[in-house]
Amino acid sequence: MSAFLTYLLNGLAVGCAIALIASGLVTIHRVTGVVNFAQGTFAVIAGLCTSSLLALGFPHGLSEVAAALVAALAGLLTGLAAIGKRDTTLLSSLIITLGVGVLAYAVEIVLWGDQPRSAPGLAGSVTLAGARIQTQHLLVIGVTAATFVLLALFFGRTYLGKALTACASNPYAARVVGIDTRLMGLLAFALGGLLGGIAGVLVTPLRPISFDTDVTLIVNGFAAAVFGALTRPVITLVGALLLGVAETMAAGYGYGSHQLEVALGLMIVVMIAQASRRSAISQEST
Repeated sequence: MSAFLTYLLNGLAVGCAIALIASGLVTIHRVTGVVNFAQGTFAVIAGLCTSSLLALGFPHGLSEVAAALVAALAGLLTGLAAIGKRDTTLLSSLIITLGVGVLAYAVEIVLWGDQPRSAPGLAGSVTLAGARIQTQHLLVIGVTAATFVLLALFFGRTYLGKALTACASNPYAARVVGIDTRLMGLLAFALGGLLGGIAGVLVTPLRPISFDTDVTLIVNGFAAAVFGALTRPVITLVGALLLGVAETMAAGYGYGSHQLEVALGLMIVVMIAQASRRSAISQEST
């Protein structure tokens, strides 16, 4: 039982990191309609920046905040490339984000090389109900919870957040009342970059980051985002937590080399069940 609880708590921490990646995808898609396949790149950039800044002697806190802001800037630049030109189709924007991800590989190799890098995090572990969890995992859970609370307050209580929500709900009506939907889209990309950056600085002490780590991050994040239909942050969070727990359980019980396949298989089953339920509801309503 203690092993099960340990895997469960660690899985929740992994799921929280996935949720931050997925929430960036959801934020960008809700406002712009674009699926940003460069989302994992923002986490990699932030992780590598954190490693470099700490190696140069910058203190914790400052290094992580600076790295997350660099990721936000990368998100803004990606937005300029993807939606900066008016009348760019959604397919073209999606392809541009894929190109940005490939370009980022070259930039990251030039700046940091092709070897994995890590960064020191919170040392030690805590025992809860007989389960042992790393202190860094607790930090991931706490920061993710605080981030989602702040996002809820931002979108529900601030004018800028309400403007972003208006663009997501009805872009035409938002333009009619004077909201610049293109500017809101760029802000959504910057926010997506920031969320990815937060995930990157939290994950780097737990697992080494290299230029191609974004593949695993975007696969997990996209699976969780699709679970929430790319529009529902709370359901996306639930999907990310399920995914993280499934991966950790698979690794803990001897299927470490297939943990991603096991987790994604579970997500596919859940999504098929959701689609069947929606189809049944639709038929009943007609």
